[in-house]
Amino acid sequence: MNQDLSQYAQIIEQLKPMVKEPEFNQVLQQVASHVPKEKRFLIKMEVKRLARPCMRAIDLRGQVDGECRLYQYDGIRHYLDDVAIEVFEQQVRMFGLYCFGVYEAVLATENNFRVIREKAEARNEQDVEIPEKTNNSISQFDVPNINLLSYAKRNEERMNFAVALEVFTETNNSLRATSVDISTKGMKIKLSKEQLFKPGEKIGVYFRGLETEYSLDKKMAIKYQVVSISRKKEFQFLQMKRLQDAPNSHFDQFIDKFIHGNKRRYKVNMDNTIDAIINKSCEQYFSPSCPTLPVFIEVKEGRARALFAMANDLNRHILSYWNDEEDELRLGYLLTADRLKQLIQSKHAAPALYVYSFNHIQNGKIYFYSASSDELARHPALSELFIGFGARKVSWRVFKVGIVKISPKDAYAPLSLPDDVGTKVKRQNARPAPRLMARLQNLAYAVQITDITSDREQLQFSQIKIDRAQLKALKLFGHARNRPPGEIKAFRYKFQEQRMETRYLLRTAVQVLARGQTINGISEDISINGLRIEIDGEYHGDLNMRVLVSLPKLQELTSKFDVSDLHYRVVHISGDKNVLHLRSVAGEDGLPARRFFAELIKSNKSSLKTYPDEEEIPGIGHALRCINAKTPSTLAFVLSKVGGRYLPQVGVLGDAANPRLKTLFSHFAEQRKMNLEVFFRDRALNAPFIQQSIKQVKTEHSPVTRELFVAFRPAEKEPADAIDARYEYRFSSDESRQQFIENALTTGQFIAMTITVTVTGKPDLEMLQSEINYIGVYAIHRAKELEERLWSISACVHAVDITDQVLLRFGFDEHRIAENHKTPSQHAIEPGGIKALLKS
Repeated sequence: MNQDLSQYAQIIEQLKPMVKEPEFNQVLQQVASHVPKEKRFLIKMEVKRLARPCMRAIDLRGQVDGECRLYQYDGIRHYLDDVAIEVFEQQVRMFGLYCFGVYEAVLATENNFRVIREKAEARNEQDVEIPEKTNNSISQFDVPNINLLSYAKRNEERMNFAVALEVFTETNNSLRATSVDISTKGMKIKLSKEQLFKPGEKIGVYFRGLETEYSLDKKMAIKYQVVSISRKKEFQFLQMKRLQDAPNSHFDQFIDKFIHGNKRRYKVNMDNTIDAIINKSCEQYFSPSCPTLPVFIEVKEGRARALFAMANDLNRHILSYWNDEEDELRLGYLLTADRLKQLIQSKHAAPALYVYSFNHIQNGKIYFYSASSDELARHPALSELFIGFGARKVSWRVFKVGIVKISPKDAYAPLSLPDDVGTKVKRQNARPAPRLMARLQNLAYAVQITDITSDREQLQFSQIKIDRAQLKALKLFGHARNRPPGEIKAFRYKFQEQRMETRYLLRTAVQVLARGQTINGISEDISINGLRIEIDGEYHGDLNMRVLVSLPKLQELTSKFDVSDLHYRVVHISGDKNVLHLRSVAGEDGLPARRFFAELIKSNKSSLKTYPDEEEIPGIGHALRCINAKTPSTLAFVLSKVGGRYLPQVGVLGDAANPRLKTLFSHFAEQRKMNLEVFFRDRALNAPFIQQSIKQVKTEHSPVTRELFVAFRPAEKEPADAIDARYEYRFSSDESRQQFIENALTTGQFIAMTITVTVTGKPDLEMLQSEINYIGVYAIHRAKELEERLWSISACVHAVDITDQVLLRFGFDEHRIAENHKTPSQHAIEPGGIKALLKS
């Protein structure tokens, strides 16, 4: 029941038993006579909805404060506790059948943990003052801002252990302290914050709590050096390392044996490993779903050259766009030497170019044209001609091309565990091979390419009047086919192997019957349980749908098997909807397919080829992925479903991001966090963008992209006044958009972003397994909690700053665009404040 109708809950309860009776409308008039007519209609529709038959099974195990048992009604098996059974039967008597009213009532019993939690939250909110409610509504969108693949790697195990210590400072002051955790080479201690310490300070430590039980030297202090300091309430915590120039072999042997003998009793400190798992899982969600295409630039002898690109399902269309008629990648036409030089030499904090492009097909050959906004500004007579003509073509695109500095050293991403945990861990901690690092050593930059094409902008540009007699002049922006750009090697984002069986390359004709329609295609690979096929055209069926597969060419080769109408289920659909992953149906229906392919593979194993290693140097794809993850230029965050809504959990906004984004998202956030309320500002409206887009992606299996306009006035104290955020489709006209931008520039700062929403795939636990297993040894419950947390992530959002391009679109000049880069004042000047100051 929605909030609008909750106030009429008692009326709805009275109407439930009457919903099937002829007198229903008469009773409605009587019990709701005081209710406005339009609300009365909504009440009627709600009661009718509740009375619709329901086929859903209810499983309350683990969701209620009670013991559940099997309860069968009308052939549907439920798991309910005594309270739920009583409500179920009461509601069935009321409605006369199992319907949605029964279903919803059973899910809202008083002992349901969700109901208990919501009531507790409601009580807490009532206890809070009104101003604090506003802050709470904003703070719920505060999420940690993490640096991808940045976590502590320990060289030795650290044990949680609290023991009394006496600490002597460099000035010989004696202090009481307690250990928090300890290793052979370091220790973390807790003590009063009255004494001031600084990193690098040397201190002596006596283990007073161990001296009575163990034979330790009571007169010789163990020397440590302070590495870092953190404070919490009235305590401070010192992270320390042993001083190498003050060895103590007797203590080394003692502490090594002590940790080895007691680590299961006191538990190993796993904080860094837990952080690493969360961090690496976020990278798994962000990198493969990022719409920005990274291209890695080598600088050698002063010359910049694009070498590698990293493709995923959301950015591969950029590569496809720059393929010529022979399927050769011509991405270098976009990344010309002059454009790379301009980006590298730019003094901007976040250098970027906006490049407009289209192509022309003549005699079966593709001719590419492109011009940056700066290049068009240098040829004003051709600017409108290029844009007006190009926007009329289907191939019209607008790309944002940014650049960030990178370091080949970032290719190394070890586990968080010390080498001595096991041989597998030691192998995974090994540094990249010298041959690989030699190939990467000259990489200095990564160019970030994002397709920011706007249908609305294209329509606007296509209405520009052009003189077709002048079109030959556009040759200036054409790319000569006889001077092709240098080769750029594209790599896919690769996870560790997730398959349960080997896949073999086999191309043969396939016919797929789906919803009565036959689709022709070609198989790409096979296994006993699965097929991957490329079809002619697009697949318009559903995920998880049953299809019938026939193999006409293979049928000609066998009389032992019938390979027509084999039963499969669609388990994955590619982003462009022309590649299907199929899995044989479980049970008897799928048996003929599994038997045939088992025999085919067994008989032809020597001739069937598995997937080759596509990398020229083993590990180069993973190395580039690590480098790119450590230098993000876009904002991204992941979401989980909480109480029926998708809420952000953790985000990434790196140092390479545009400064105005960092200012905006840190404005109402706590330290080391970002506040993402901007994206959810429409949450009280019908069909809020983020929530609606996730549902749409799950239905249509295609990402959703929209533009977000923000007026930022940091001098204002209230969030609603400081930030006005609106998705561009909520404006009624281009005039209202223009006015919004004008007001934002006048009163503060204008920011525009392109927002891409997509759902996440399943977590690749294979990449995290060593660390999850390690946690499971000492705290199995923590390992399970982590796995549940990984599986709970269901969506990802990426935001790219496109402010300058939007301002160009609406005709603002270079001066106003440059002024908008300045962060507006964070302090408001009171009326008359300056005059009063001058008079004082």
